[in-house]
Amino acid sequence: MDGDKSDTIPTNLRLLLVIEEVARAGVPVTPTSVNEQIGLPKPTIHRLFTTLEEEGFLQRDMDGRTYSPGPRLRVMAGGILSSLRIRTARQAILRKLSQQVGETCNIALADRHAMTYLERVETEWPLRIQLPIGTRVPFYCTASGKMYLSSLARAHLQRYLSSTALEARTDNTIIDPDALVAEISNVRKNAFALDREEFMDDMIALAVPIPDVHGRLMATLSFHAPTQRFDVDRALTFLPALQDAASELSSLVSES
Repeated sequence: MDGDKSDTIPTNLRLLLVIEEVARAGVPVTPTSVNEQIGLPKPTIHRLFTTLEEEGFLQRDMDGRTYSPGPRLRVMAGGILSSLRIRTARQAILRKLSQQVGETCNIALADRHAMTYLERVETEWPLRIQLPIGTRVPFYCTASGKMYLSSLARAHLQRYLSSTALEARTDNTIIDPDALVAEISNVRKNAFALDREEFMDDMIALAVPIPDVHGRLMATLSFHAPTQRFDVDRALTFLPALQDAASELSSLVSES
């Protein structure tokens, strides 16, 4: 949209249009960049951003200029993805995948500082890793987290690394920033991520992206397994099954 649209956009629609443009961008935004699509007076767009930040729908990023979805907006997104009809179909896809792999399968969403498990189907094995829905796990040492980090622009990845304490969870945790950047580069190139006992001893995981309608990472799909039953080579044999399920999950949301 070009020019001043203040006379044509109802007052009660303006906040929703800002939220829509933030979601559409998929990267941190400024009031000016959002307003290029909406066309409100400059004081109005800044007032709307201030309101959304104060109410927790947006949050200012570390650079002090750009904004990302805040906690209330992320909760809203998770609620939409968890609607009954979508969840029923999503569970069916996860159950089928879990039966193929024979292990627990998960869907995770990126939160401000961690991945949060949105959905899971448990393996029937008595020996299994307990990471229930709602569990939050670090980005840098998990398959789903590294998958998310690979979707970030390099400048945002560097900001994350400069502000995060890379603590060794196991002997295999990558805590050298340069080594982690190289790892994330490989994840970006390969479009899958591995956890090689980096988050927990005796556990490996494989994750792939679930893209949105614009091809951007919306969530991650992964499975994890104890090393008594799986090694990395065996895990990778299930990569095509994981990718097919991720494609089904992506279509499920875009067609809903």
